[in-house]
Amino acid sequence: MIYPEPIDHFDRLPDSILLFILNNIGDVKALGRCSLVSRRFHSLVPQVDNVLVRVDCVISDDDSSSTSSSSSSSDKSRHPISSLFRLVFSGLLKPFQSITQFISISPRRASSSSSDVVDGDDFDKNSVTHHSPTQVLKNFNEIKFLRIELPSGELGIDEGVLLKWRADFGSTLDSCIILGASSVIQPVTSTAACSLPIIDGIGENDNGSIPDSFYTNGGLKLRVVWTISSLIAASARHYLLQPIIAEHKTLDSLVLADADGQGVLCMNKEQLEELRVKPLSASSASKRTLVPALNMRLWYAAHLELPDGTVIKGATLVAIRPSEQPKKEVVGADGNWVAAAFKEPYGTAARMLVKRRTYCLEMNSF
Repeated sequence: MIYPEPIDHFDRLPDSILLFILNNIGDVKALGRCSLVSRRFHSLVPQVDNVLVRVDCVISDDDSSSTSSSSSSSDKSRHPISSLFRLVFSGLLKPFQSITQFISISPRRASSSSSDVVDGDDFDKNSVTHHSPTQVLKNFNEIKFLRIELPSGELGIDEGVLLKWRADFGSTLDSCIILGASSVIQPVTSTAACSLPIIDGIGENDNGSIPDSFYTNGGLKLRVVWTISSLIAASARHYLLQPIIAEHKTLDSLVLADADGQGVLCMNKEQLEELRVKPLSASSASKRTLVPALNMRLWYAAHLELPDGTVIKGATLVAIRPSEQPKKEVVGADGNWVAAAFKEPYGTAARMLVKRRTYCLEMNSF
């Protein structure tokens, strides 16, 4: 009896359907493995326009050949940004972790007995070595949406402390939103939200003013540290993205985040194009983008209780824009601009904070 040859149903799918599937996979390691399946897959993977690069570890430029945890820790402590930061603000934060170079392990070469399997080419020939995202992404020709995820945030903070930021960049900083708190108490029961009296969303009636103790007990100094460290982290990330942006002119959106959810750097199509046309100004002291002179708006609540029962102590919100930008309202009346920077419940916290009294600050370029 003669049996018909088995049908490969993937061969019957048009390229557009396969590309749709590959774009939903996104992860660069998984795509690297897919490229080894067949010659057809190998030709389609470089056309994927939605890519996610998860960075496995971060090392310093001081010793790029060492990947051990002890060497990495030593390198970070020697980094100029880290040394300067600890010199100025010693004891307030853990050492600033360098992200001057991040690396990703390429997918291992897949094995198969099929005669249609390719030899791997760029995706797997260096399977035992480390690659930077710039090296890995050179295999892709039509990236529109790119997300790079670091293994952790750069800023070491004490346990229980909340610090989140989002920065938007063109050739320089466009805006930055920072949310910090000395502690966050999650609701334990469904009745937790009713445990404290709420006055205009605040657990105590302080008329929206910052108490005098905030200036004398180190509270303001700590918030300044949070602000400067977040801006340094954002500008360091921005500096590292230059070669990727220059090489991938099809990009419409670029996000550099971290697995901890501490900080997010975003660039849209117009901002990406601006950086290509107008080169960034680099800081002479370190490998990061120069931060321009800034106007800042600060909101503070010693005790902030959210509708879901979450209690935030020492809640602080800072909205930042360059001084040279045209004068315009920093936030809308409903606080949607700052609220959109954070996932819930912190978006709600930001929206509540902007209803309080606003304090204005200025910062010189650094």
